[in-house]
Amino acid sequence: MAEQYQPTGSTAAGITADIEAAVRDGKLPPGAPLPPVRRLAADLGLAVATVAAAYRALRQRGVIETAGRHGSHVRHRPPLTHRGPRALPPGVIDLSSGEPDPALLPDLTTALRAVPARPSGYRDAGPCPQLADLARERLAADELPPGAVTFTSGALDAIERGLSVHLSVGDSVAVEDPCWGNLRDLIAALGMHAVPMPVDAEGPTVDGLRAALRQGARAVVVTSRAQNPTGAVVSRERAALLRELLSAHPATFVIEDDHWAELATDPLHPVVGGTGHWLFVRSVSKPYGPDLRLAVATGDEATIARVEGRMRLGAGWVSTLLQHVVLGLWEDPATEHAVARARETYRARREALLAALTARGVRATGHTGLNVWIPVADETAAVTALRDRGYAVSPGAVNRLRSAPGIRVTVGSLVGEEDLELIADTVAGLANPSTSAFR
Repeated sequence: MAEQYQPTGSTAAGITADIEAAVRDGKLPPGAPLPPVRRLAADLGLAVATVAAAYRALRQRGVIETAGRHGSHVRHRPPLTHRGPRALPPGVIDLSSGEPDPALLPDLTTALRAVPARPSGYRDAGPCPQLADLARERLAADELPPGAVTFTSGALDAIERGLSVHLSVGDSVAVEDPCWGNLRDLIAALGMHAVPMPVDAEGPTVDGLRAALRQGARAVVVTSRAQNPTGAVVSRERAALLRELLSAHPATFVIEDDHWAELATDPLHPVVGGTGHWLFVRSVSKPYGPDLRLAVATGDEATIARVEGRMRLGAGWVSTLLQHVVLGLWEDPATEHAVARARETYRARREALLAALTARGVRATGHTGLNVWIPVADETAAVTALRDRGYAVSPGAVNRLRSAPGIRVTVGSLVGEEDLELIADTVAGLANPSTSAFR
């Protein structure tokens, strides 16, 4: 905690507001510790219960988290005002963002011609029938169970709406460990609890899912392919075992995220469909561009009806203009070639980095996707050493619940052989991790 900042307030609400303002203004940066409850209560002359209530409210909003004896600290990405991308030192290459390479995204020129001359009004708004039909064809080709189809403003929007219409504050959600950092933060912001499921090369382990269900998880989130950050892919055998286990818990809400979509080289082996309520989400961000805020969402009739109903009370619908752009991309042969080129380029970059690390005795994973996950003994030391050599990477703390330390390297901007060699040399020069790439 910054020395100049001391929480103030005479009530739980006052303390909560003061700490939120400090986080918003940067007085309490991500990861900053908060005073122990009893010490702050003594400093402010308040009852311990008053400070405890303030901390509890901040945890429920996802602003802070508590780690047992390590106390409470500000979350790495609290759900407060976004102040834009973090500034990097001059000359530092950003390998931390998880962003696709802009040079590998398709040209939108042809797709824009599919946009109607006049936008839809309130009466005609909603899922574009042509896009929905084409989405159903693509989903059926991947052997997804038949279900209703709608569109949301990206994958995380679909996941948030799905969780919101099925779960309540205080409920538990089983997530992969390590997992997508945004998902972990979203669950905290919803006032729900993330229950870790260990991940190996074939996805969430069966024992991990079984343990999470025993701990009362009411929902499960699984990544089909290109698991962020490990690159794991759910195999046919693993999918069958997970579905079998979930079928014995029919009230569990299952969400499956296939964000890598058309960039995937591995076939899809769906996990959804064995429970009463399920949601399968496929974003267009990675193949076609993050600014295309659209994801295809399919699921059981009740879930999709609830998601659409909730959308109409708020955002309303995904812009029909945007839907027609995506329709134009899906129907454009040149776009298909561009996606195929991107698929091969990302594969080559991942494999080149993995080969360089392996040659130096460093174990890492990244079978598919945009990221390579490297176990390290000390995340801070690894991140600092790479930054000093001109590369910004992501500390695994934003992804982990109980799994071992690691760093995530995004290959989106990793193009030179010199970069590969220097990164591999730097990691190998640290304490060489001897543990498995998955824990």
